[in-house]
Amino acid sequence: MPVGKLVFNQSDPTEFVFRAFTTATEFQVLLFLLFLLLYLMILCGNTAIIWVVCTHSTLRTPMYFFLSNLSFLEICYTTVVVPLMLSNILGAQKPISLAGCGAQMFFFVSLGSTDCFLLAIMAYDRYVAICHPLHYTLIMPRKLCTQMLGGALGLALFLSLQLTALIFTLPFCGHHQEINHFLCDVPPVLRLACPDIRVHQAVLYVVSILVLTIPFLLICVSYMFITCAILSIRSAEGRRQAFSTCSSHLTVVLLQYGCFSLVYLRPRSSTSEDEDRQIALVYTFVTPLLNPLIYTLRNKDVKGALRSAIIRKAASDAN
Repeated sequence: MPVGKLVFNQSDPTEFVFRAFTTATEFQVLLFLLFLLLYLMILCGNTAIIWVVCTHSTLRTPMYFFLSNLSFLEICYTTVVVPLMLSNILGAQKPISLAGCGAQMFFFVSLGSTDCFLLAIMAYDRYVAICHPLHYTLIMPRKLCTQMLGGALGLALFLSLQLTALIFTLPFCGHHQEINHFLCDVPPVLRLACPDIRVHQAVLYVVSILVLTIPFLLICVSYMFITCAILSIRSAEGRRQAFSTCSSHLTVVLLQYGCFSLVYLRPRSSTSEDEDRQIALVYTFVTPLLNPLIYTLRNKDVKGALRSAIIRKAASDAN
């Protein structure tokens, strides 16, 4: 059977249903309002970064090109999950079809993988900017940045398609399966399969290594060279400025890779479904929300551009 084709067996369940966070009505309303507020903050924060980068010529550099695309990925990434999650919190649990579950898994994995690849590309960008500042524009032209972004997206789509297709060729037991999660993520769906899934878990580890371990090692190598270059700077002010351009990216890397590694690289025997769901809340809500906050609060260029944009907007409205 071709790996690149999704085939659903007739004996498979026709739909899945997500396990509720709580059955108490008052807590359902509170959770709905909390997650809705976080989702709106994610949309507003990341949209603001995209708008500022696109409208300010001073931010049209490779660093901010990658940052705006990271924000766009965060918007798409959370939108794949959160609207369906919110609709399931209030009222009766709404089932998701087998094809819908496969589609959500495909987009969730592909966008999350692109996120990880993009963070590695941003580390390389910081390495070139700090270690080769005089040749930065020659080494990182706009065409190369676009090609690296396209390559990251293409590789992520390919890996996600193969993994999703492999999982959904498995037979699932029963007609109406409950997923102990709020999205069709790989580990909880694999647990519902009837046959032996050791081969599929091995494939998941291989994909996780390609998406998480290798890019993280490349980030570590980049920052080894960056650290040596920063320590060679004589002035304390120069070292501080160089470090400040990297601290935001490092914070995001630790959050993103740390949470994903806890879910996808831990041995299955040491994990529980409830733990996976709690960690998934972090990389679904906390990380996409903190990304714009971290980059705006720790970046003078972005703060200045936002301030000037707000002032210009207020002035135009007054006129």
